[in-house]
Amino acid sequence: MDDIANDISSTIGRRIHAERIMRDWSLAELAERSGVSKAMLSTIERGKTSPTAALLVRIASAFGMTLSTLIARAELQGGGLLREADQPVWRDPDTGYVRRHLSPASDMPLELIRVQLPAGAKVSFPAASYALIKQQIWLISGRLEFVEGEAVHRLEPGDCLALGAPSDCTFHALEPGADYLVALVRG
Repeated sequence: MDDIANDISSTIGRRIHAERIMRDWSLAELAERSGVSKAMLSTIERGKTSPTAALLVRIASAFGMTLSTLIARAELQGGGLLREADQPVWRDPDTGYVRRHLSPASDMPLELIRVQLPAGAKVSFPAASYALIKQQIWLISGRLEFVEGEAVHRLEPGDCLALGAPSDCTFHALEPGADYLVALVRG
C-alpha cells in the first residue's frame, strides 16, 4: 500500500474506532451491527488495510450515517475554504472508484462529492445508506447507468438525476467511464 493510501486508511480506521468508542460498543457489537467480522474491523481500525466501499457502507450504516459522512468525519478538520490539495481523496481498492470530498467541514447540511468510476466498474449501496439524505447526481463526463431499486437511469454528460425514496442503488460506469458530482443534503 502506498503512503497516501496508508495515511487515508489509518485516518478512516481511527474515525471508525472513535465512533465505536463514543457509542460504548465493543468490537463484537460493531461486528454484529455491521455484518463485518471482528478480525476485519480490527484490521481496519488499526489502518492495516484499505477497506472497500462495500465494507465502509456497512460500517457507516451501523453507525446510522452515510459513507460520505463517515469519510468526511475522518478527513475534514474545519474551516470555510477547502483547497483542492486538501480535499480528501479515497480510492476503493476493489473497483478503482475514486471519491473526492469537495465540501469544507461546516454545520451546513449540504455535501458535494466528486466521483470517478472506471469503465465497467460497479458500486452498490443498500437503501439504508440513503435513509437520512436527499441526493442528486450530475454526470460531468462519460456514461453512467444508475439502478435505483427497479428503475434504471442511463445518464449522459450534463444529465442530473434527483433520487427518490431510499432503495438499493448501483452505480455502473459504461465506456469510457464516469466522472460525476453527488450533492447530498442531510436530514
